[in-house]
Amino acid sequence: MTASEKIPRGTGPVRITDTTFRDGHQSTLATRFRTEDMLPIAEKMDAAGFHSLEVWGGATFDVATRFLNEDPWERLIELKKRIKNTPLQMLLRGQNLVGYRNYADDLVEAFILEAAEAGIDIFRVFDALNDERNFEASFKAIRKAGKEIQATLSYSLTENRLGGEVFDLKYYIDKATIFRDMGASSICIKDMAGLMNPYDAYDLVGALKAEVGLPVQLHCHYTSGMASMTYLKAVEAGV
Repeated sequence: MTASEKIPRGTGPVRITDTTFRDGHQSTLATRFRTEDMLPIAEKMDAAGFHSLEVWGGATFDVATRFLNEDPWERLIELKKRIKNTPLQMLLRGQNLVGYRNYADDLVEAFILEAAEAGIDIFRVFDALNDERNFEASFKAIRKAGKEIQATLSYSLTENRLGGEVFDLKYYIDKATIFRDMGASSICIKDMAGLMNPYDAYDLVGALKAEVGLPVQLHCHYTSGMASMTYLKAVEAGV
């Protein structure tokens, strides 16, 4: 049992990860939420029954330090004090951590251990190219910290629909299988450009669940206006 599985969470048939405190304002407000904007509502968010709350990582770290004159570590610690029942998760850029270049393995380990100590239960790890080599050091450190590894499939296309010479079902199943064998306990399909067609979501989620055997989550953006229907078909497939 992973650390986050010991924490009570929603028991409904569909588990929802809320990203308001991370991607919600990163994608709509240039990541300009301040800690003081989050703390008053944190306990109510905790009581809502979410599967997890994504509160850290991505651009929140560098924006806090460069533009908001805030300590991102203090934000995480203060949120953890108030959110006691719902697992907290972060978006980790693999070997890039929360920056824009590759970092040394010892720094990757030190950062992840500190993040786990400060309150992160689930590490959603992604690499834009789905290159498993950029997951190795972070997965090892997350296991050392006793936390949950959620491996991310960065979704992309070369055709109008899922398929073609590169991004077909086999590509995503093969990558997810590699991530599972490296120690991931769940898979997140990250549709960061809003490209996923609803029926492709149905096929991909179903195939991953059948072939890989791990829980599957889906994170969509609304760039194309399809996300609502994409989520619906993904739920039908068992996301």
